[in-house]
Amino acid sequence: MNEWQIKVLIDGACPLCRREAELWLWLDRGRGRIVLQDVGSSAFNMAEFGLTHEQAMEQIHGILPSGAVVRGMEVFRRAYAAVGWGWLLAPTAWPLLRPLFDRGYRWFARKSAGRVPRRSQDPPRTQE
Repeated sequence: MNEWQIKVLIDGACPLCRREAELWLWLDRGRGRIVLQDVGSSAFNMAEFGLTHEQAMEQIHGILPSGAVVRGMEVFRRAYAAVGWGWLLAPTAWPLLRPLFDRGYRWFARKSAGRVPRRSQDPPRTQE
């Protein structure tokens, strides 16, 4: 099994977040390149990554093998790259487009925070 390339911190009670996480696991096909952790789990220790609960819920976060924390669109870029679909989001990193996509994600995250209906049953498969 390969080493993981990104650990994505997800809100397991958010259906939109769960769908994206399940897609990543499906695209990973058991290779172990992406690891998911539910920020709502009692086993999750946000302080380990220097985050508060509020920060973790504001936008998506990812942890790199080096321990560095990435946020927002960069998490999506790295997650899709880890599962072999980096080409899909490559344009979002192009110098002229990157600021637009980064700003667009921040706007979406701000507007959707607390507005997406939440569920507690059937959490996505996470590695804790």
